[in-house]
Amino acid sequence: MSGIEGKVVVITGASSGIGEATARLLARRGAHVVLGARRTDRLETLVAAIRAAGGSARYRKLDVTKRDDVASFMDFARAEHGRIDVIINNAGVMPLSRLEELKVDEWDRMIDVNLRGVLHGIAAGLPILKAQRSGQFINVSSIGGHLVVPTAAVYCATKYAVIALSEGLRQEVGGDIRVTVISPGVTTSELADTISDPGAREAMREYRKVAIPPEAIARSIAFAIEQPDDVDVNEIIVRPTAQP
Repeated sequence: MSGIEGKVVVITGASSGIGEATARLLARRGAHVVLGARRTDRLETLVAAIRAAGGSARYRKLDVTKRDDVASFMDFARAEHGRIDVIINNAGVMPLSRLEELKVDEWDRMIDVNLRGVLHGIAAGLPILKAQRSGQFINVSSIGGHLVVPTAAVYCATKYAVIALSEGLRQEVGGDIRVTVISPGVTTSELADTISDPGAREAMREYRKVAIPPEAIARSIAFAIEQPDDVDVNEIIVRPTAQP
């Protein structure tokens, strides 16, 4: 058995990109994946594909901005499998724009999904993992959690916050629960589709010419999970070799 086989893994933002790629990879390696996102049509298709390949998958509609929704999602996973071994807080949005554009609604959306969504995942999952005296949080940040560029100030602020939250959580939970941050560089995903500002959208299209596939990030997540319980991989940065 690998360090992944048989583990119950919940994934938010699982309908596309990194979430989808991670679900497929972990299911191939024997995990029981429980997938959440707002687009249930995509989740249904993904779960069907995983099951057709011999994997174990369930799904439930999920809006990470709603605390009760996240709690119900965790309860669903535990009811299906009796426990939760890994919680991957992956849901995110990236509507970039210069601050002077005052796209306050988009700022709020990034805060609600990228930051509050992770907090809701921690709030719902931590009591479960503490009661089990085992488990792992994997929180998806970004290279934007390590550097700031124009148009990305609010996005980067949320991703810096994910790293801070994760480090605080790691220090508080002690030796029973592992905490990992994954910081992807330029990765093929639908994040750029949420950019409404024309200038920022064009700049991101150029920036993404060197993007790596989401499967590269999925492999880093699998690496963190498959380590022995006494090995806590705290942070992994994965980016294209050609990324500046």
